[in-house]
Amino acid sequence: MPEAAPPEPAGHAASASAPAPASAAAHGLPHTFAPLAWANLSAQAAEQISLAAVPIVAVLALGAGARETGLLAAAQSLPFLLLAMPFGLVADRASRRGLMIAAEATRVVAMALLALLVFAAPAAGLGPVWMLTALAMLGFVGAVGTVAFSVAAPAMVPSLVPMEMLARANGRLELARSLAFAAGPALAGALVAAAGGSGAFVLAAALSVAAVAWLRRLPADKAAVHVGAGRRAPLAELAEGARFVWHHRWLRPVLLTAVVWNVAWMVLQAAYVPHAMGHLGLGAGGVGVTMSLYGLGMVLGALAAPRLMARVPFGVAIALGPLVSVAAAFTMAASLAWPTPSLAALSFFLFGAGPIVWTVSSTTLRQSLTPMAMLGRVSSIFLTANAGARPLGAALGAGVAALAGPGQGIAACLLLAAFGFVVQAVVITASPVRSLRALPKAGAAA
Repeated sequence: MPEAAPPEPAGHAASASAPAPASAAAHGLPHTFAPLAWANLSAQAAEQISLAAVPIVAVLALGAGARETGLLAAAQSLPFLLLAMPFGLVADRASRRGLMIAAEATRVVAMALLALLVFAAPAAGLGPVWMLTALAMLGFVGAVGTVAFSVAAPAMVPSLVPMEMLARANGRLELARSLAFAAGPALAGALVAAAGGSGAFVLAAALSVAAVAWLRRLPADKAAVHVGAGRRAPLAELAEGARFVWHHRWLRPVLLTAVVWNVAWMVLQAAYVPHAMGHLGLGAGGVGVTMSLYGLGMVLGALAAPRLMARVPFGVAIALGPLVSVAAAFTMAASLAWPTPSLAALSFFLFGAGPIVWTVSSTTLRQSLTPMAMLGRVSSIFLTANAGARPLGAALGAGVAALAGPGQGIAACLLLAAFGFVVQAVVITASPVRSLRALPKAGAAA
C-alpha cells in the first residue's frame, strides 16, 4: 500500500543540526523545515499531474487500450523497483539536499520533453508506436526523480526539526501528498481537455522548478553515514534487514499484504482509463475528477486515522484498510454491470480513505518493532516491496488485457484486481497481526 512518513519511535536521535526544542515548541515547526514542506508539495503535485496526464494523452491522441496504458504504468513505476534501495544507500552517503535537487531537475527535463513531444508530434508525423515508446521512456525518467525525492526527503526531516516534532513534520509531508493526489488528476484531466497534453506537462515542469527553488533554501547537509559504516558491504546490510523482516511473525504478513495490494491496484489502474472513457462515457476531465476522489479519501482518512486508532484494537486498525479495499474493488467491478461514473468515484474514494489508515498503523508497527540501527534498511525494503510490486501489477494487467482480447480485456482486469484484493485481506486477517490489542513494544515477537 502507499507508504507514509509516520512519527519515528521515541529515542530516535535527531541530528545535531536540529533546532532547539524550546524554540521550536514555542513557535511551531522551525523555519528551516518550511522549504522542505513547500518543495514536497510542489514535487508531489508535479508527480500526480504527470502520472494522470500520460495515460489520458495516450487514450485521446493514440487510441490506446488497457494493454498500452498498462505498459505505460509499468514504465512509470519500474524505477521504484530498480532504484529505491540504491537511492536509499546514496541518501546515507551523500548530501540529501543535493540528491533531491538533482531528482527534481531530472523531472523538469523529462516534463519539458514530454510537453515538446505532445506539441510537436502531429507536425513531425510520429506514429503511435514511436509516441507510446517516447511517453514510456520519458515517464520512466520522470519517475526516477520521484524515487530519489521520496527516499531523501523523509531522511532529512530529523536534521530540520527536533525529536518531539517529528510526528507533526511528517504529518505535514503526508498531508501534502494527499492533497496532491486529490487535486493533481483532476487538474491534469482539465488541462488535457482544454489545452491538450502539453499544457499538463508544462505545469508539471513548472512545479518541479518551484521545488528546486525551495530545496535550494534548505541548509547544506553532509553525508549522513556514520564513521566506519563504509566498512560493511551495502548488500550485507540490506540482507540483514531483509532477514529480520522475513522471520518476524508480525512484519512478514504486513509485507506480503502490501505486495499483493499493490499488484492488484496496478492491475485495476491498467484498465481504468479505457474503462472510464469507453464504458462509463467520461471525457478527460471526468476521468481526472473520479481519480481525484482517491486523494480526497486519503485526506479525510488521514485526518480520521489517529482518532480511529485510539478507539479500536490495534489489529483491527491494521485490517481495516485491506477490508475497505475489498469493498472498493467490488464497487469498481460493479460498474461493469451498471456503467455509472458514481460507482467509479465511490471506489476511488474508498481506496483512498481505507488504505491510508493502513499506511499509518502498519508503518507505526514496523517502527516499533525494528531496532533503531536497522530502521533505515527495513524501511527501504518495505518501500521497494510496495512500489516495486506496481510495475509487476501493471505488466500483469497489460498481459491479461492482451490475452482476453479487446472486448473482454477491461472486464478481465477489473475482476482479477478484485480477486487480488480479496487475497490481501485474507493474508492480513488470518495472520497474528489481526489479534493485536495494542501497539507491541520494541523487540517483541522477533
